[in-house]
Amino acid sequence: MQPFAILVIAAIAFLVIILGNSIRILRDYERAVIFRLGRKSKAVFNPGGGGNGPGLIILVPMIDRMIKVSLRTVVMDVPPQDVITKDNVSIKVNAVVYFRVMDPEKAILDVENYLFATSQLSQTTLRSVLGQSELDELLSEREKINLKLQQIMDNHTEPWGIKVSNVEVKQIDLPQEMQRAMAKQAEAERERRSKIIAAEGEFQASQRLADAAEILSNQPSALTLRYLQTLREIATENNSTTIFPVPIDLLKPFLNVEVKKKK
Repeated sequence: MQPFAILVIAAIAFLVIILGNSIRILRDYERAVIFRLGRKSKAVFNPGGGGNGPGLIILVPMIDRMIKVSLRTVVMDVPPQDVITKDNVSIKVNAVVYFRVMDPEKAILDVENYLFATSQLSQTTLRSVLGQSELDELLSEREKINLKLQQIMDNHTEPWGIKVSNVEVKQIDLPQEMQRAMAKQAEAERERRSKIIAAEGEFQASQRLADAAEILSNQPSALTLRYLQTLREIATENNSTTIFPVPIDLLKPFLNVEVKKKK
């Protein structure tokens, strides 16, 4: 092979390598932060994205350096943290953080590694906020704790061009002694409610019986009707014949008629 042909092949291969390193394609959810000789710049050619993507990007070979940044929401799992609550209870808590990059340039220029920084911030914030709360508050006011965590983290990450949209406390692990104590407390609470409900029922029943007794004492005819109704129920249930004396009040009108005739 002639030296000229070898030179041409080498030149073509060099151009292919150069073009391969110069052409970049960014997806719709990606943006580029470009450094030209160490200074922030824009791509030489980007018809659709204004220099930072998305779409086709052409860089200056050997001069430009590009860092891709995703704009999608990142779901970060916070490792379990040992926390001592305000009432001196040792617990393990883990959480999940939802955030996204709003300003790619700030996320690259203002912090060394925004993913690592956000992870460390979430761990320290989780320990700090939960350490200022009591155990009962952590268990009963989870939404309030989540909102407080989100606001604190969002204020700290805003200078980095990052928006923390949500923070959720996933799980709270209690010591075995505390779990047994809480189980006894819950059992005692259920027993207390049961006794209160039973006492309330007895009170209402006795009050109704007192009202019924007062009505029957004021209305003798009502007592007679209740007496007859009770006898009917007894006869129906036992399928038997019941003999009972006729009240003397029912015979008084007939006795008065006989006395008048004799006079």
